[in-house]
Amino acid sequence: MDVRVERTRRALQEALFALARERPLDELTVADITLKAGVNRSSFYQHYADKETLLADALDAAAEQAGASLPRISEPLPGPPQALFDYLHHFDANAEVYRRVLGPHGSAIVMARLRARIEAIVRDGITASGAGVFEGMPLDVVGAGIAGSALGVIQAWLERDPRPPVETAAEWLWRVLLGPGDAWR
Repeated sequence: MDVRVERTRRALQEALFALARERPLDELTVADITLKAGVNRSSFYQHYADKETLLADALDAAAEQAGASLPRISEPLPGPPQALFDYLHHFDANAEVYRRVLGPHGSAIVMARLRARIEAIVRDGITASGAGVFEGMPLDVVGAGIAGSALGVIQAWLERDPRPPVETAAEWLWRVLLGPGDAWR
């Protein structure tokens, strides 16, 4: 990718991310974002169709920068993997932004992107594990169910006041994902 393109995208992402920490996304304008980023309005539209797509990219970039990736699980584990803790630490560090975008007046684009990422990891993990626990069920249905559960737990955790530590959220998420029968065993 062209260095100038990358620089402009990064400036826009950082500007929106900073503004989204301060106030709701629906109160932000493209003018606010471009002013904070130090670019003109036409530059914004050369890179992004709307501010929600920009926010989704900004959150992806922030997660990557934090080294937070969703874990790929292909075998039974005794507890939550470190990658899950890392990912939840990213959510915790950016809780105010995520509360806004995952909440009732949040971003459909960000939610869809998170859901799609989790669904893909679930499908890959189930395929790699060879576990027959979901045999006879379409993988997209299983992925959608697990992604919805994971996002629900994350959202409920972020909304708690005071918010429990990441370790608690990881345990809750792990228990919800494994279910009462511990599907891996």
